[in-house]
Amino acid sequence: MVGKVDDFMRFHELALSVRGQRQQLLASNIANADTPNYKARDIDFSAVMNNALHKGVSQETSSLAKTSAAHLDPQSAASIPALYRNNAQANVDGNTVDMDVERNQFAENSLRYEASLTILNMQIRNMLSAIQGQ
Repeated sequence: MVGKVDDFMRFHELALSVRGQRQQLLASNIANADTPNYKARDIDFSAVMNNALHKGVSQETSSLAKTSAAHLDPQSAASIPALYRNNAQANVDGNTVDMDVERNQFAENSLRYEASLTILNMQIRNMLSAIQGQ
């Protein structure tokens, strides 16, 4: 039972981390909508999650070793690759930000982030209810 709860929490921790980084990238895209030659970036959420789940990503199985306590964690959210978004048509100034797409992606990502938080919160409340015998 503890293993399942731990896996559940780890999954949502990773999902929230990826969604948070994606939200930052989308906000950056929106902020740079008028910047010449700016290339819109995004994270392929499903690919990152599939990769993490199939590899069983954990700090214990990481192939990278820390030789100093000051080194960053090898499995941090910063290691998630940001890809350039392919647009059908770029602007004359070389900017590839499509504000309609960015706004839609930003709103969808926000809703999914909130949904993950709600699910995680409900799971914690259920565990507390079970512990307290309610």
